[in-house]
Amino acid sequence: MTTKDGFVSETGSFRAGPFDLGFTIEGSGKPLLIIGSATYYPRTFSKALREKLRLVFVDHRGFAPAWTGYTVGDIGFETVLADIDRLRAHLGLERFAILGHSGHGYMALEYAKRHPERISHLAMIGTGPSHSARHIAIADRIWEETVSPERKTAFEREMAALGADIAARPEERFKSLLIRLGAKSWHHPDFDAAPLWLDVTVNNAVFDHLWGEVFRDIDIRKGLNTLTAPVLLALGRSDYLVAPASTWDEYRGEFADLTVRTFEKSGHTPQLEESDLFDEVLLSFLGKDPD
Repeated sequence: MTTKDGFVSETGSFRAGPFDLGFTIEGSGKPLLIIGSATYYPRTFSKALREKLRLVFVDHRGFAPAWTGYTVGDIGFETVLADIDRLRAHLGLERFAILGHSGHGYMALEYAKRHPERISHLAMIGTGPSHSARHIAIADRIWEETVSPERKTAFEREMAALGADIAARPEERFKSLLIRLGAKSWHHPDFDAAPLWLDVTVNNAVFDHLWGEVFRDIDIRKGLNTLTAPVLLALGRSDYLVAPASTWDEYRGEFADLTVRTFEKSGHTPQLEESDLFDEVLLSFLGKDPD
């Protein structure tokens, strides 16, 4: 549905192999394609941003219902990237900005490398250079050396309860883990993220493969010479899930146009935790002339 003032509100799905990829479109203005869950991510972006941009939320196979069984061959990284372009074509998007949060930042980055003619701007939020043992070790060291005893106590309490969650709902293992990781992922360690995950489909096998293998081994330098769009990297000061901002230093010179912003009162999700400031930063960035 489109109102007289151009505000779009639309939901639907697109069949891709054994999966039904959902999409949600909200807002008016230039399109911003947001990769991840079309159920989860609309809950993390402000209503005010929808007055400035047309937010296009799309599922990937980790968040999509499957209408039949699937194999490892159905959930590879290249297949996920191809899905993004199939959805792009289905939704009639020609040139647009793209955004990925956390591991979805790698999806946005790799898509932008492969389709520079499509992407005007690229934003990555809460994304580390990789999920490699080296980068995770740096994040773990920061956690051990800098966080308060109270935050560590909250983390230990939640981890002690995780086993019961998984035993009760093994099909939601990945979701349960992220909810219990609040002390590492939110500026306020007691933030309850469970409502954000309500009715979100999670396919554990997809996350095990992509987050546990592909993003562990990814080398973001590959193909950066084809990336023409300006890049925004938005990081939260209290984000202990991924490697800290300092680990990006060795990669900065590889980007033609990189803007890095650290949000002092955010963890892993600054678009929700500091929504007003995030909107200001994002809109300013999208106002840059990529040419």
